[in-house]
Order: sequence, then C-alpha cells, then structure tokens
Amino acid sequence: MINFKQKELCDEIFDKLHLKYPSIILSNITQSPENPEDIWIYVSYPEDEDLQIEMGEYSSNLAMDILLKYGYSIMVLPG
Repeated sequence: MINFKQKELCDEIFDKLHLKYPSIILSNITQSPENPEDIWIYVSYPEDEDLQIEMGEYSSNLAMDILLKYGYSIMVLPG
C-alpha cells in the first residue's frame, strides 16, 4: 500500500514533469509487482523519441533525488 508521503512525492515528481512537459498525462500510480517497496508512476510519453529520452533522464534525476533524500524508490514509466 502506498503511504501518504510516497503519494505526495509521486505527485511532486509528476507536477515537475508536467511543468516541463505539459502534454503528458498521469495514467496510474502503483506499487511494483516485483517489489512492493518500489513505486511506479505511469504517464503518457511523447511520440518524439528524443523527447522520450530527455524526459526519461529528467524523471530519473527527480527520482534519484527522492531516493537519496527519503529512501523511496520511484520510477516513471510509459503507460
């Protein structure tokens, strides 16, 4: 089960992504089926492959900051 702080951090990641890439849409936030400690954020990815790579790098940096600061592993995935 996703706790309040994890949900808050997921919302923070999406909000920052949405500011930089306004065309994305949040699809779902869920626990990883492989490891319930990990959180997955599903968003619509742009069609442009270069933009997908850029967005993936940006979201990875956001997630890494959260992992280092709070210890929560969060991934942004296309979905």
